[in-house]
Amino acid sequence: MSFYEVYNQYKNMDFEGYFSKLTENDIHRIINKDKISALEFLALLSPVAKGSLELMARKANVLTKQNFGKAMILYTPLYLGNYCVNQCAYCGFNVNNPIPRKKLALDEVELEAKAIADTGLRHILILTGESRKGTSVDYIEECVKVINKYATVSIEIYPLEQEEYERLIKAGVDGLTLYQEVYNEQIYDEIHIRGPKKDYLNRLNAPERACKAKMRNVNIGALLGLDDWEKEAFFTGLHGQYLQDKYADTEISVSLPRMRPHAGAFTPKVNVDDKSFVQIMLALRLFMPRAGITISTREEPEFRENVLPLGVTKMSAGTTTAVGGRTQKEDTVQFDTSDKRTVDEIKEMLLSKGYQPVFKDWQLL
Repeated sequence: MSFYEVYNQYKNMDFEGYFSKLTENDIHRIINKDKISALEFLALLSPVAKGSLELMARKANVLTKQNFGKAMILYTPLYLGNYCVNQCAYCGFNVNNPIPRKKLALDEVELEAKAIADTGLRHILILTGESRKGTSVDYIEECVKVINKYATVSIEIYPLEQEEYERLIKAGVDGLTLYQEVYNEQIYDEIHIRGPKKDYLNRLNAPERACKAKMRNVNIGALLGLDDWEKEAFFTGLHGQYLQDKYADTEISVSLPRMRPHAGAFTPKVNVDDKSFVQIMLALRLFMPRAGITISTREEPEFRENVLPLGVTKMSAGTTTAVGGRTQKEDTVQFDTSDKRTVDEIKEMLLSKGYQPVFKDWQLL
């Protein structure tokens, strides 16, 4: 069984009909339960649940402190290259977008890693476009060995086979971030116009291949704005629970990336406002109390601070989305970020709110 079978159980469900039968009492009953089902999780994403966000927030705060305390893991992305063979309607790296293309040489990777380490950060997420020729697995493996001298390494690259994940784990990778982008299979096909990323199942099953390869941490998510957020949040939660139940030795995390301005003219189908974003986060925390929840610098500083007590366990800091953006000209930005504070500023903000900023939480011996 794969997650695709779980997806198929619900993909044709009458979501609006289900939502229309829910009452405020149903939502309160669900909030007070110790463990909630998939359909109860969906109920927390319904319009009627919007009136109970305060109750959900209190429960989410308690569950987060029970499972994670007030520690906040900090990380930063490092873009290795932006070569991409995909034509994805919403992405700044779209092969047809006339942006400068480049990848870092190994000595340039080391300069970036040093620059990051100088800020105190010891968790680096490396990213590439999808090009097995431009940024091959061999190249990524060599980059990991360089960066590991300064930090632990997670990857956000194109989907790999299990053996390739095993190879990168052996080289020093300990985490995977891979967004399905959109779980709606029809929309997925429409917006992934050309290239290997058009293969829905290959991407959907990649997080499970990483779990089978014994990846320490697997982080999934949907790019909010590509379809109705209630459905996308629901399938994200189901996917996370599927992986968590099946692979107990892998930490499962969820990210909530919202669409941001980028090169190209794509307009998101759905505007996910702040209140809906918060509702997604709260529902996920009540459904998956042990899952990590990441909030990135896509979000505004004030908003990131306000949602800290609601379930967040990991934040990016000192971010650039340009290839070599810390030591070279920022002419290859994938998308704009909102929170441009330095690592020190994020650290001070967390301390002022009683959180412990965690720059390094583990190391392979």
